[in-house]
Formats: sequence, C-alpha cells, structure tokens
Amino acid sequence: MEYKGYVGKVEFDDEANIFHGEVINLRDVITFEGETVEELRQAFHESVDDYLEFCADRGEDPEKPYSGKFVVRVGPELHKSIVIEARKRGKSLNTWVSEALSRAIEEDDTLQKHAP
Repeated sequence: MEYKGYVGKVEFDDEANIFHGEVINLRDVITFEGETVEELRQAFHESVDDYLEFCADRGEDPEKPYSGKFVVRVGPELHKSIVIEARKRGKSLNTWVSEALSRAIEEDDTLQKHAP
C-alpha cells in the first residue's frame, strides 16, 4: 500500500481475524489495522494524515520517506573494482552503483513473478 509517499506493509493475523500494518519507509512508527481491506486502507490513510498533522502541530518537518542518499560500506578491493568498472563505462560511481542496484531489483522482481 502507498499513500502520500509512505509505504505500508500488511500482514493478516489469523487468530484475531484482522489485518495490521506498519509504514516501512520511516524510522518513526506508524501503524494501522482493519478487519476488511477497505477498513485497512482507510486506517492507513488516517494514520499517515494523523502523523503529518502531529508533526505540523509540533512545528516539525515530518520525516521524509527517503532522501535518495545513503552510505554503503564495502571492503577496499570491492571499492576499487566498482570504481574501475564505472570508469570503464565512462560513468560516475554514483551512476554505476544506482544502475547496478536498479538491475538487481528488476531481476529480483522477475524472479518473484516466476516463483512457484
């Protein structure tokens, strides 16, 4: 589920007969639940809106889902190999790594779609 850039992961509790979810692209905790898909969706939207309102009331900027920047630590040999590969292709390190990660996600999605 996605709403206003926030992504919710949903699970079903068979014993309680209820869906429950959590926003997964923040450090802050936003949860929601419902007995039907419609209730779940409405609760998700309300929880995100409540979070945004809470932040506004406190005069704080809400945590943004992602900035587009992250630090990855690798060993020196891998770092060297990545830089060499990027330069061979006339690309910056950031561009090469971004493209490699995109390919990995696409491959994973393809594998998931064809899994039994």
